[in-house]
Amino acid sequence: MMCAMKVVIRVDASLQIGTGHVMRCLTLAEALKKQGRQVVFICREHTGHLMDVIQQKGFDLYALPCIEISDVERRGIETKQEGKTSRATCYGDWLGGTQEQDSQACLSILNRIQPTWLVVDHYAIDENWEKSLQETYQFLMVVDDLANRNHLCDLLLDQTYGRKSDEYVRRVPEHCTLLLGAQNALLRPEFLQWRACSLQRRQSPVFEKLLITLGGMDTHNVTVRLLNALIHCSLPAHLEITVVMGANAPNLPLVLARAETMPYSTCIKVGVTNMAELMTESDLVISAAGATTWEVACLGVPLILLQLADNQATIMTKLSAIQAVLVWGIKQLEQDVQMLEKISPPLLKRLSNILADLSDAKGVERVVNAMAQTQRLPV
Repeated sequence: MMCAMKVVIRVDASLQIGTGHVMRCLTLAEALKKQGRQVVFICREHTGHLMDVIQQKGFDLYALPCIEISDVERRGIETKQEGKTSRATCYGDWLGGTQEQDSQACLSILNRIQPTWLVVDHYAIDENWEKSLQETYQFLMVVDDLANRNHLCDLLLDQTYGRKSDEYVRRVPEHCTLLLGAQNALLRPEFLQWRACSLQRRQSPVFEKLLITLGGMDTHNVTVRLLNALIHCSLPAHLEITVVMGANAPNLPLVLARAETMPYSTCIKVGVTNMAELMTESDLVISAAGATTWEVACLGVPLILLQLADNQATIMTKLSAIQAVLVWGIKQLEQDVQMLEKISPPLLKRLSNILADLSDAKGVERVVNAMAQTQRLPV
């Protein structure tokens, strides 16, 4: 009997990192599991980790303890790339240690499992970490959004809209397969299931239901700022506002308190499992410019984006350039919110049409097929 292909995923969540990396890796893991693959996670015990969520999904997990690193070591999280010094990357703190410390912690785990595939979704990992563990796996897949460091991978996924191959061609081996663009976004099956219904709903646009989702953590409490600003807007009296937050969001009590005093019907939902349905039922979404962007896009729901992290700047720029979204600034949030008073059916219809073409919600299928093709194994 042939042994199940083993896949190890190295990914983290934290108050600083957020939840998006783990959630998209869970989507990939679920798809691989359905094909009989054995998937194991390696995560560090950051505050705000999602290890419980991963284990509740039925996946084995190895937890790495947090490491206290000195200022000297923190400054040392640098590499020489292309003849000049650059951070490996400026997200080095996200790893909870140096790359050497992390790779050493993973070494015994990988030697024990001997995976066919190692999947890495981490901005703080580059070719140095990957090279040190090269003897422990057969194939390496990197999930990235930044195109700012070198990798020794066989397959690279960057689901950023408009990403071009020349941004990676000198950063990966010649044999590496590149899966670039929002059509390859790792979206859960529910989004494909709800896509047709949602697109049909956009045929007669109205503005009666607003969905707010600013990431699983929202450590800077932007949600409360936004709700405060909405109080001063002249919006439809019957407007229904739904706010989605993660169970570990540190400012959740403040959001719940503000919701009780809103002049509009405001419902706070925590740790939801029916995000595609909630988006489909909404007329407009206000979201952070992270992975949620592609979830909203495949459903064709008109979208307003806020940049809550440096790595979200590219998405904001590229989607704004094709007029697929409305863009608000954090510094002038209270002023930009007033734009809601000018929301019209024609604007909603235009945004929906452009967004719906960006992703068909079949990205995870493409990624799994690419993994199989890389191995020259049947899917």
